[in-house]
Amino acid sequence: MLPKFSDMFQAETQIRVRYAETDQMGYVYYGNYAMYFEVARVEAMRSAGFSYREMEENGVMMPVLESHFRYLKPGKYDELLTIKTLIPELPGVRILFEYQVMNESGEVITEGWTTLAFLKKDSHTPTRPPGNLLALLKPFFN
Repeated sequence: MLPKFSDMFQAETQIRVRYAETDQMGYVYYGNYAMYFEVARVEAMRSAGFSYREMEENGVMMPVLESHFRYLKPGKYDELLTIKTLIPELPGVRILFEYQVMNESGEVITEGWTTLAFLKKDSHTPTRPPGNLLALLKPFFN
């Protein structure tokens, strides 16, 4: 499953590649893309007016169930990367995020997706998404 960029919720965030995130070749170490996706996901939700912290304080957490990455070109030390994050469908008990990471030239260097679940913090059982999240996202879906 690859990102499909059309009429849906979209957000962008930028991350500058730090030296500690690179390998001997000066390329972003592949494991760091999971962190980049997390930063982009949290910032995307924040841009929609939703707070992860408040959700967790209200007893709901969102663990990652699965993640997928496709590495097309290397990200490099000191590059300013732009991560486009999409939510292609209104969430149920699970929520799908799709990502495209672009370098300073606008080339897609990495793409992928993550699936997260909504769980009650006290019992770790699946739950519906918070009502305020659904209210914020509904306008993006017909």
